[in-house]
Amino acid sequence: MSKICGIELKGHEAIFTVLENKGDDSFAVKAVDKKKISLKDSENRECIKEFKKEINEFFDTNDVSKIYIKKRNKKGDFAGGADTFKMEAIIQDSDVEDVILISSQAISSYQKKNDADMPSELNKYQHNAYLTAVTGAKK
Repeated sequence: MSKICGIELKGHEAIFTVLENKGDDSFAVKAVDKKKISLKDSENRECIKEFKKEINEFFDTNDVSKIYIKKRNKKGDFAGGADTFKMEAIIQDSDVEDVILISSQAISSYQKKNDADMPSELNKYQHNAYLTAVTGAKK
């Protein structure tokens, strides 16, 4: 069973939802120990190395084969902060081969066309990560 990970980068945190492909074009939420990992100090090299180590351990422990990251705006009112750009680069450089960025527009379009009920086992802050994973997997 392949496992995919949806990620939303927010502030100094990477928020995760891991899904297992059940084989019939549907997914089940995989219970994981960590639901988010923080980049404590983006200007400190040791903190960046620790974030990268934690991210890779998370992907390895949960047997993630594909990652979908919710794309952040590069400019404008809702532009991503410097920390989110660093986290994105670290994740793209992770040990997982497939790392794909999903636009907010693609996620909104998926939501409009599909009944995207949120699984009850997710925390509210994980909803965008879940939608990112499902949108990427169904594309």
